[in-house]
Amino acid sequence: MRVGVTTMSKKLAFLFAVTLLFSGAVMATEIRGDYIESRSADVYTGQCFANGEVNLTGNQALLAWQVKSGSWSGVPLDGLLVAGAVRARATLGDPYGNPFPAKSVILVDEHATPEQRQALVAFAKAMGGELLSNVVEVEATPMSLMIEKHGAHATRALFRAAGVATIETRAIGDKDHICGNEYTFYPPLTETAHAMPAVALHDEYRGPGLGVSWSCQEKRSAFVGSFER
Repeated sequence: MRVGVTTMSKKLAFLFAVTLLFSGAVMATEIRGDYIESRSADVYTGQCFANGEVNLTGNQALLAWQVKSGSWSGVPLDGLLVAGAVRARATLGDPYGNPFPAKSVILVDEHATPEQRQALVAFAKAMGGELLSNVVEVEATPMSLMIEKHGAHATRALFRAAGVATIETRAIGDKDHICGNEYTFYPPLTETAHAMPAVALHDEYRGPGLGVSWSCQEKRSAFVGSFER
């Protein structure tokens, strides 16, 4: 009888462990959506071009997330956007420079409720890490993100935060291989499930808080992809 109880206990413990494992797998991804980023230095480039920009530019960036489904801290965020504009102290991604402390402005979707706005800010800080830890201003604004895809690859993307920020991209083509040694020199500034470098046809920030505005065209400085967390 004692052996039977022991065997039953082991089975129950095994089933409990499997249930926890399955639950963890189901709950592992609580939020997902699309991501776009652009900065003031080429991310898809060769060593010679990167060396020509390091310490001179690349300290400014825009990051934006569009939640397709999911929640943050129990707050549903389906369909909402949040973005961050960053001004760092050094070229972002340079292993020999220290970009911190960086100043940032967080833009939240005007359609979000007060509770959702707080959750969006918390989500952006978690995704951006130290890059978005020093927030000098939070602003609610109309925002949109449209991504055109051919199969799994983005061909064009357009992010807009009305009157504040814009990123418009296209896919990298043969004419963008200037030196022939290009590769993804800098990784994305945040955790992504998938991201492809792209050409930023237009990258602009005209908002408050950072003490600087910028406008860049036709730079291989963008990423378009997706996130899961």
